[in-house]
Amino acid sequence: MEAFEYASPHTTESALKLLGGRWGETEILAGGTDLISAMKDRVTTPKRVVNLKKIKGLKRIEYSAHSGLRMGALVTIQDLLDNKVAREHYPALAQAADGIRGEQMRHMGTVGGELLQRPRCWYFRNGYGLLAQYQGKSLVPDGQNRYHAILGNSGPAYFVNASSLAPILIALGGKARLHGPEGEREVELRKFYTTPMKEEDREYVLKPNEILTEILVPPDKGGKMAVYEVREKTALDWPLVAASVVLHLSGGTVRSARVVLGHVAPVPWPVPEAGQALEGKAVTEEIADQAGKAAVSKATPLSQNGYKVRLAHIAVKRAILSAVKGEA
Repeated sequence: MEAFEYASPHTTESALKLLGGRWGETEILAGGTDLISAMKDRVTTPKRVVNLKKIKGLKRIEYSAHSGLRMGALVTIQDLLDNKVAREHYPALAQAADGIRGEQMRHMGTVGGELLQRPRCWYFRNGYGLLAQYQGKSLVPDGQNRYHAILGNSGPAYFVNASSLAPILIALGGKARLHGPEGEREVELRKFYTTPMKEEDREYVLKPNEILTEILVPPDKGGKMAVYEVREKTALDWPLVAASVVLHLSGGTVRSARVVLGHVAPVPWPVPEAGQALEGKAVTEEIADQAGKAAVSKATPLSQNGYKVRLAHIAVKRAILSAVKGEA
């Protein structure tokens, strides 16, 4: 790890003054579960690290029937799991959080950090850059790509977004509150993530001189929801694919449906095709299967990850059936 300055401000305004104008100059420390390992591996070598842990208000978690759920960016995964109100009104969010295994990860890792974690792509983590290019050509299509994207992978990015919470938060209509030099702004989480086109880009619209301070989730309004993840092991690991579903029913018929896939694209991937396959219909196993097929109808697997197409299909089907049965 290279030497760096360390700052621990007590207010958001003080923290903002310590941030740089370009990515890589400074890094923000929340739980540190991703940043510290990235610094040790020299994936990032900031000149300054800004610790947010002393800023009051960023650990707050609140719910009201009028405004919904508000989570400070420093709320830990364990805080979320322990919050009875959040579990009651957003069971699928708690379900996604419960999939993050490992006591250290749960107690140290934060909601904000989980949403902003960098890709787990082994090319990126081993120094080949975000776009994994060598001599102007991507190493991924003809390389070791069994964990890479099957959607949104026309290039130049082939990694998958690593967040377990983002897909269900997008399905729930969540927003990110960002604080920067010009004040606060809110961004819908479905628009928060972007596919980088250049090596110096990041995977989200957050600017290098901004801080993610809160995550806002609107009231649930009786939605049925579920998350279904497929993993290689039940211990600490990232899913191969994940499906998040939020349904609103009227008399047994689907009035509206949001389906978002995780770990299959450089961004959390909404699949309106799956929602369209459900709307106006009563959910049966056959209808859920059709929605699963629709969800992966535009998939373009690489040489070694075709198996993820079938996994995503089944994950969507099972998430839909679980939501209808209230098993989240």
